[in-house]
Amino acid sequence: MTRYGYFGPSGTFTEMALLDWPPARDAERVPFASVDATLAAVRGGDVDAAMVPIENSVEGGVSATLDALATGSPLIVIAERLVKIRFVLAAREGMTLEKVATIGTHSHAWAQVRGWVGANLPEVTYVPTLSTASAATDLAPGGEGRHDAAICAPVAAAQAGLQVLADDIGDIKRAVTRFVLVARPNRIPAPTGGDKTTVVLYQRKDMAGGLLRLLEQFATRGINMTRLESRPTKHSMGDYCFSVDIEGHVLDERVGEALTGLKRVCAEVVFLGSYARADNGRAQVAPFNGDDDFRAAARWLDAIRDLVQ
Repeated sequence: MTRYGYFGPSGTFTEMALLDWPPARDAERVPFASVDATLAAVRGGDVDAAMVPIENSVEGGVSATLDALATGSPLIVIAERLVKIRFVLAAREGMTLEKVATIGTHSHAWAQVRGWVGANLPEVTYVPTLSTASAATDLAPGGEGRHDAAICAPVAAAQAGLQVLADDIGDIKRAVTRFVLVARPNRIPAPTGGDKTTVVLYQRKDMAGGLLRLLEQFATRGINMTRLESRPTKHSMGDYCFSVDIEGHVLDERVGEALTGLKRVCAEVVFLGSYARADNGRAQVAPFNGDDDFRAAARWLDAIRDLVQ
C-alpha cells in the first residue's frame, strides 16, 4: 500500500490538504512532527510522498519547506493543493474567553490572528507550538496543557474534544495556504496546459545585475513568474539563492529553453518539478512564445546549419 506522510499531527491544515489528494484518501497516512522530518521520511523511503505547506497568502513562503527542498538529496513536487484557512479559539470545558491568559498555536497561525487577539485579548501571552493541531491536543485529556486556549482548525478542536470560544478569528477572511505533494524523483506528471514549474537558482557570484541576469531568462521567453523568494544559502552573510515558480511545464518549449539558459548562467539549478496548478488556471503565453514558434525557429536554424560544408 502507498504511504503518504504529512506535517502533523492529525487535524492540521496539512492533513486537510492531503485528504484533498484523491489517491491518499484510502492509503496509509503518517504524521510527522516537523517539515524536516516529513521530507526526510520521503528521502529515506519511509513514505512514498508527503504533503507540506510551502506558501501562505498572508505570510508568504514557508521557510522550513523552501530550505529543505533546496538542499539535500533531490525531491520533486508532483502536485499542489490550496486550503482556505479558518481558525478558531478553543479551550477545555469550563474555560471562558475572559479567563484566557495564554494561547498556544503555530507561528504562522499566530501571524494571521494577531489583529483579532490584540482587539479581543490584548493581555494574553503567546505560547509557540509545533503545529496548530498540537496546540489543541495539548489541551485534550492527558495533554501537557501549557496554555489556556489553542488557535487551530475547527477539525482539530473537535478531535481534541475542546469547546470553541470564538470562531473564524483570522484577520484576513480569504487567507489561503498552498501545500505541495513531494516525492523522490521518478516520473514527472504529464503537462495539462495549466501547469507550474518550480526551481531554485544559485548565482555564480553576487554582483550588480545578477538577479536581473537570471530573471531575463524568463522575460525574454514570455514566461510569467507566480512566486519569487530569496533564501540565505547559509554559506556566508549576503549569499542568497532564489526559489521561483513559473507558469508552464518542463516539456513546453519556452520553459525548456529558459531552463537551459539558466543552467548556463547559474552556478546551480535545482529542478523541483512540473505539476498541475491547483486553481486550474491556464498558462499565459505571450505572443510569439508558443511551442510552434520555438519549433519553427529551431527548424529555420537547422536549415541554415545544414548548408555548412
